[in-house]
Amino acid sequence: MKKLLLSAVIGLLTMNGWAQDSLHRVQVKNFSQLKEYFRYDDSKPVIISGHRGGMLPGYPENSIEAMEKTLTLLPSFFEIDPRLTKDSVLVLMHDETLDRTTNFKGKIGDYTWAELQKARLKDRNGHLTNYKIPTLKEALDWGKDKTIFNLDNKKIPWSRYVDLLKTNDYPNIVLSVRSMEEALYYYERLDNVMFCVAIFNQKQLNDFIKTGIPFDRLIAYVGLTMQEEQMSLYKYLRSRGSMVFVSIHPTQDKKKTDLEKVKGYSEELMKRPDIIETDYPALFVNGK
Repeated sequence: MKKLLLSAVIGLLTMNGWAQDSLHRVQVKNFSQLKEYFRYDDSKPVIISGHRGGMLPGYPENSIEAMEKTLTLLPSFFEIDPRLTKDSVLVLMHDETLDRTTNFKGKIGDYTWAELQKARLKDRNGHLTNYKIPTLKEALDWGKDKTIFNLDNKKIPWSRYVDLLKTNDYPNIVLSVRSMEEALYYYERLDNVMFCVAIFNQKQLNDFIKTGIPFDRLIAYVGLTMQEEQMSLYKYLRSRGSMVFVSIHPTQDKKKTDLEKVKGYSEELMKRPDIIETDYPALFVNGK
């Protein structure tokens, strides 16, 4: 059975005393290793994924610094949000506008990359930091030997991801898709990426099967929690080697205190998902 030690980080605001000298790396050298990492096996520990790159006091979402800080605490992979600047540079930014997460105002698509280099990122509490908006390439180059990235699609033309990833320079990529059509588009053009696909019910499973995409390319996003009425669906997905994946950032992550969050995390862990995506990966500590 999967085992995970769960710890409330009461002293998150004094995190430096917690950190280790070395990073907890998830090293993926090729596509075979990527598929093996996400192959379902009941003996594997629950995988914790950092939503928007993970969030810590003083470390902004979608920043290389936040991801690196997280890796001083536990192994993790990261969902990140590429967007296009006015001059078509791919940068990391969740929102369409810059107001919430930077000291700039307006739409990210109204600024060139050169202009955005003057912006500074805010952390989750709205505190301005000295950290800059990274490009997607900067993040991918940093993470090559450290982690895996799950790229969300914030109105990026599908062809841009194909052009970026067809070179095989990045063997550690998962693409989150919004439709079976999008999944099939990538599958027909890329042979080195995994797909995170929403499969909430039997109809969506049937739609996925019709694409002909092998199950060893699939991570099944099953919603915000494991549903008792869908256990047969999860069993089938796992029988085909696919992990089931829940995202708790709109639910348990919204609890007011760390202790309340940890209680909610315990409830999710009892349901035994294979992957949990959270805003706060630092509140999870892997154990043996």
